[in-house]
Amino acid sequence: MTPLKGNLIFGQSGGPTSVINASAAGVFLEALDHPDIIPGVFGMHHGIEGVLKDDLFDISGEDRRELDFLCGTPSSILGTCRYKLANPDADDGDYEKILAILRKYDIRYFFYNGGNDSMDTCSKVSRYLQSNHYDCRVIGIPKTVDNDLFGTDHCPGYGSSARYIATSIAEVWQDTHSYTTPMAVVFECMGRHAGWLAGASALAGVIGCGPDLLYLPEVPFDPDRMVRDARKILGQKNVVLISVSEGIMTADGRLVAEQLSSRRADAFGHKQLGGTAALLADLLASELGVKVRGIEFSLLQRSAAHCASGIDIEEAFLAGRTGVKAAISGASGVMMGYARPDQGPYRCDIIHVPLDVVANREKNFPLEWINKEGNGVTRDFIDYAFPLIQGEPHQVHEQGLPRFARLKKIPAGQGIQKEKTLSPSK
Repeated sequence: MTPLKGNLIFGQSGGPTSVINASAAGVFLEALDHPDIIPGVFGMHHGIEGVLKDDLFDISGEDRRELDFLCGTPSSILGTCRYKLANPDADDGDYEKILAILRKYDIRYFFYNGGNDSMDTCSKVSRYLQSNHYDCRVIGIPKTVDNDLFGTDHCPGYGSSARYIATSIAEVWQDTHSYTTPMAVVFECMGRHAGWLAGASALAGVIGCGPDLLYLPEVPFDPDRMVRDARKILGQKNVVLISVSEGIMTADGRLVAEQLSSRRADAFGHKQLGGTAALLADLLASELGVKVRGIEFSLLQRSAAHCASGIDIEEAFLAGRTGVKAAISGASGVMMGYARPDQGPYRCDIIHVPLDVVANREKNFPLEWINKEGNGVTRDFIDYAFPLIQGEPHQVHEQGLPRFARLKKIPAGQGIQKEKTLSPSK
């Protein structure tokens, strides 16, 4: 295949994770060292909104050392967004702007890092560029703590969030079991429709410090059943620990959190959830008459880079780096997905998943991994998730605090540096 020479652009979208910047590092370091990506690499400021507004960063001017620090820096270093592109057949205004910017900067490699909705954006851009005969290779890089992307064994960001949740619950277990006072604690994990993060609570059980009860959105939630389950546990010991997904729903299909929420929805129709733990703690207090705590992990579970999984960081970096190599080899219209062998030691292989297969689809927690009582998970899930939380974080510390990347974020309008001063990354 004839080499495609031109610039590369990379953007981040949707909710951040503790390892999303590791994927950025993989893209940037591989792209900056490749002779076909000339003369530069750009970053979108706040995802696709940055392209629409001609608000881009010249990554070619960043220091290599700061790009290395991205692997220990949480959140979205370039800024993120939740902008939904219209169907181009109904309204192609945004796409005309995108194409104009790609032409202006001679961008021939388009990378977008995100979850379900972000892959929808990536897919739409890919189809539009093809229909307008603009030669540009479009690659999706997966990301989501929810682990609900279709077509991939797991997602960058999930292993680190799972590790944080399991670690935090194990620590709270130690705290609560030091009392003789009866107590109920409810932990609330992210997961609008899929229970992968709440399920990760069970990993704390590997060291004997797991929750007693787990409730996932894949099974209808019955508050009365939860009270009965909790009362039974309290009849055996002084403390009951309960972990729930923010997306648990009653049998009539209503989210427990949204029954209390008047919050407005985002561009994709998603309401901000939260408050489920506090609601259920109040219910347990009134029904059981014990001391209660409602703990909402909230943003901590997706930004706790100090508790990140080393495996997760390495795989997130690999997804970015491999994506660049795939694009240079001619791949386009695909997301970098993960696969592992059915048997033998854990191994993660990168696969190509068509964007139109991934976009707007969700991978739910398997029902066969939920126990028959609907209040726990099976050993099969533990075996699936346990390898994903292994390895230590890649953080450097200064004065006892983490050293995060400090990018200069040079506006693209100041010109592209034509000489690559960065040494190859191995």
